[in-house]
Amino acid sequence: MPDLVRITDVSPRDGLQNEPGVIATSDKVRLIELLCAANVDEIEVTSFVSPKWVPQLGDAPDVIAGAAAFKPASSRAGTSAIAFSALVPNEKGMDGVTLANSGRHPRVIDKVSVFTAASETFARRNTNASIAESIERFAPVIRRSHEQGLRVRGYVSTIIACPFEGPIAPDAVLNVVDRLLDAGVDEIDLGDTIGAATPETIGVLLRRTIAAGRVSLSPEAFTLHLHDTRGLAGACAAEALRLGVRSFDSAIAGLGGCPYASTPTSRAPGNIDTSLLISVIERAGLRTRVNAEALRDAAAFATRVVGEARASATPRNHA
Repeated sequence: MPDLVRITDVSPRDGLQNEPGVIATSDKVRLIELLCAANVDEIEVTSFVSPKWVPQLGDAPDVIAGAAAFKPASSRAGTSAIAFSALVPNEKGMDGVTLANSGRHPRVIDKVSVFTAASETFARRNTNASIAESIERFAPVIRRSHEQGLRVRGYVSTIIACPFEGPIAPDAVLNVVDRLLDAGVDEIDLGDTIGAATPETIGVLLRRTIAAGRVSLSPEAFTLHLHDTRGLAGACAAEALRLGVRSFDSAIAGLGGCPYASTPTSRAPGNIDTSLLISVIERAGLRTRVNAEALRDAAAFATRVVGEARASATPRNHA
C-alpha cells in the first residue's frame, strides 16, 4: 500500500463559494498561487456555474486567466504539474472550460468535476434535478472532457446523512457510484456534505465500498471529502487512512461549510483544514508532498482575506 497521500485543496471553489462578502478576483488568484507554492497535488480553482446561483464564482474566466500566468512554475521535478480542476454543472459550464483552455499550452484546467447526491431530496434542492436527471445531464460533459483529454471526477454528496432525509444507507451511495462509473467518470469523490460522519460510519461505508469491488482506492480513482462540522473530520480521516484511502479533499484554514449545516446564528465549520489533514497523515506514518511553511503562508493569507470580506458583509448597528 502506498505511503504517499494525495491532497486536493478545494478552498478557491468549495471554500469560497458560500462566503457572503466579496472576495476580489486578484485575491483568489493569489490564493491559488500560494497553494501552488505549498505543493498540494491538485487545486479546485473555481466553478463554471451561473453567477445567478453562485455570485461568488461569477469571475471564473478571470480567475483562470490569472492562474494561467503562473501554472507552469508549479511543475515539480520529475512529476507532472499541479493539477487544476473546475466544477462543471452542465454543458454550458463545459463551454467555459473549453474556452479557458483554448490556445493555452499547457492547458489550465486538467480535470472537470460533476456532482450529484446520494439523497434524492438534496439532489433536487442543490441541482434542480433528480439523481438520474443530473447524471444524464453529465453525459455530454463527460464525453467532451474525454475528447479534450481531461479527466472527470464524480462527486457524490450526502454520503452519510442528508439534512432533509436523515441517515443515508451505504447501498444508496454505492448505487449512485455505480451510475457515475457507468456514465464514464474517472474518479469517485465521496462527500460528507454536512459533516455528519463518525469514524464508525465512515468505516462502514468504506468497507462496503471495498467489498463491492467496483472502485479502486488508488489515489487516481477514489477521494474522500470531509467536513468538520462536529470536529470529527480528523478522526474520520485517520480511519479512512487505516482502511487504505490515499486521496483527500481539504481546504486551507478550514474554509467552506455547507449552508444546510449552519444555523441562523452560527455558521457551520467548513472542510477539513489542510493543515489538520496533514497532521493526521503524518501521525499515521504516511507522507504528503506539501511544503508546510508555504502552507502556513497560504493559510494566513486566506484567513485575512476571508476575514476582511466577512467583516465588510456584516451589517453594522448604529446607535
